[in-house]
Amino acid sequence: MTMQPPKPPSRPDRVSLWRYGKLFRADILSAQPARLYRAWMAEFKTPFFRSYLLNQPDLVAKVLKERPRDFPKSDRIGEGLRPLLGDSVFLTNGAQWERQRRIIDPAFEGGKLRHSFGPMWEAGEAAVARLRQQGEGPLEIEAETSHAAADVIFRTLFSIPIDHEVASEVFDKFRDYQRSQPILNLAAFVPLPSWVPRPHRRKTRAAARQIRALITRLTVERMAAIERGDAPDDLATRIMTTPDPQTGARFDTAEMVDQVAIFFLAGHETSASALAWALYLMALYPEWQERLANEAAALEEMPGEFSVMGRLRLSRDVFRETLRLYPPVPMMVREASCPERFRDRDIPKGAQLVLSPWHLHRHERLWDNPDGFDPDRWQTENGKTCMREAYMPFSSGARVCPGAGFAMAEGPLLLSMILRAFRVERVEQRDPVPVAHLTVRSKDGIWLHLQPR
Repeated sequence: MTMQPPKPPSRPDRVSLWRYGKLFRADILSAQPARLYRAWMAEFKTPFFRSYLLNQPDLVAKVLKERPRDFPKSDRIGEGLRPLLGDSVFLTNGAQWERQRRIIDPAFEGGKLRHSFGPMWEAGEAAVARLRQQGEGPLEIEAETSHAAADVIFRTLFSIPIDHEVASEVFDKFRDYQRSQPILNLAAFVPLPSWVPRPHRRKTRAAARQIRALITRLTVERMAAIERGDAPDDLATRIMTTPDPQTGARFDTAEMVDQVAIFFLAGHETSASALAWALYLMALYPEWQERLANEAAALEEMPGEFSVMGRLRLSRDVFRETLRLYPPVPMMVREASCPERFRDRDIPKGAQLVLSPWHLHRHERLWDNPDGFDPDRWQTENGKTCMREAYMPFSSGARVCPGAGFAMAEGPLLLSMILRAFRVERVEQRDPVPVAHLTVRSKDGIWLHLQPR
């Protein structure tokens, strides 16, 4: 019998608010009832606010695509991330967010991805070399994909490899931040006035301060290089030299530090999560692994050439299917800025609207074989329809991740490079259990055997 990809258990349909908060703080996925995989809409009440999970495609489109200004990002999830991210584009709304996107988006538009492909390729080669140095025995692959994804970010953003002194220290401190930061801060359940200090853990605050201090150092050094005229042509330089087309102003140091923090979080944490799950799925489905390894022969025929991505179609579909089953960001929260009526239900102003890629991607009324691994689905009519209406690993609409194209090059490329070099196998009795902290990771890591080909 073919194994199904791991899926966390669901909680009982009814639990107390205290119990729900405890479950949510431990893991957002298993804190949800099974009915959400079939529901078009679900309501959750607390003494402080109402929350509505939306799975119906036209309602999701209304919130994310048709009227995004009426549904700004909620501060509830952001409360837990603000010590690290400050006023980054991930957390802001309104005119401030629009200005930030006008400056950031040009760095990722058009053919700009080609400029980042060389450093991305070099990071992949370095990852394969590190894996070759590992001894025999099970390997916790999430740690390795985190290292690789962080290397991609530093090479493409600041033209420095992960073993650079500052890059290495940022990576180490970020791991401390991951271990200390739950996805849900207390302020998500209890709305506090802005002047009340947020109850972040001491280790979380300390790690965030240290990361931001290191990023500040890199940013100040880059601004000086730009002034001298000898800055490398990488993502940091492009963003820092791009003026707002409406005002002509550029990011100052403090603003750029906020943006670099989210680039590192979004570009490193999410990519590491998706790549680790993709490698596990290849161990679970060896016939697909061999197909990708054979396809990856193109890497040797076209080393370092951006056009090789057109030859990695199977890897792209596998990575796309991985993002469906294990979307790195499992839930997004918006807020109703005015009263609404959805599915004959009154939605009060200030209500929280939850868009859940985790549930939408596995919705039983939308997808054929929703919990199964089937990269071929993307060539079917059902897959193509769901791609348009029920697939949003990078969000959707105006707030779609500007680095979505970047991620869809990085993931398939690194997956192909690793499978070209190694055969990956499951570790018996150590299959991963998905949980959500900052992103969808495994409760006790993802353990694999790697055998050189």
